[in-house]
Amino acid sequence: MATPPSDGAYTFDNGAPDAVPQMRALESFLDPITMRRLARSVLRLGSHCWEVGAGGGSMARRIARAVGPDGGVLATDIDPTHLRADGNLTVRRHDVRTDLPPGDAFDLVHARLVLLHLPERRRVLRTLAGALTPGGWLLVEEFDCTTPVRVLHAPSDDAAKLFAQVMDTMMGVLQDHGADLGWAQDVHTEMVLAGLTDVDTCTHSQSWAGGSTGTSLYETNSRQLEPDLLAAGLSPQQLTAFRRLVRDPSFAVMSYHFVSTRGRRAS
Repeated sequence: MATPPSDGAYTFDNGAPDAVPQMRALESFLDPITMRRLARSVLRLGSHCWEVGAGGGSMARRIARAVGPDGGVLATDIDPTHLRADGNLTVRRHDVRTDLPPGDAFDLVHARLVLLHLPERRRVLRTLAGALTPGGWLLVEEFDCTTPVRVLHAPSDDAAKLFAQVMDTMMGVLQDHGADLGWAQDVHTEMVLAGLTDVDTCTHSQSWAGGSTGTSLYETNSRQLEPDLLAAGLSPQQLTAFRRLVRDPSFAVMSYHFVSTRGRRAS
């Protein structure tokens, strides 16, 4: 989604030129993981669902197919530029920080890579939990960025150090924009405090080779944050070398650490 940080500027703007490749890379990596978390015990035919910060809409479309014509999905985003209504999928512009929940209670509420960017993340999580029907599920998924991304193989030690330097600077920029890099570790506890039951968490990471869809996410993020990265002390030459490195097939790195937490409102 387009995520408004504490300083009022947008960290990742849905209207920016690099928004589409960013969303496509995330969807390729994360959609299969998310669908495994939405097993039949969670996502059922006829369910009514809310996809929060729907971004490019891939998960909203998948969920809409899964619930069938008797169910429905409401996809919301602060900037719904890339969302299209279709059949049982409806779209609405919505700011989860300030707007009331959009409509009746939901059997499923899903928010992926949304709350970590919001200073009001704890209050928003309680709002999402309160929008559930009795027995409904909340699924919140985030990147845990507290541990540096591990380089598995690089053409040289200098290349590995460059990658680490750019990534460390990137994480600093996100923090300056209001992101909580360790929020993923808190979601389980916050769901329990919100009164949800059957709370469980699983994590996922995998290796990405240079030139893959996965490493393209690092390159795209470096372009989206380029003005801030330069202001933080990186040079244009360093960013060019970083982008060349993540396209190098001899380079290999671990993905961001993805944390998926779900909980159910008591019946």
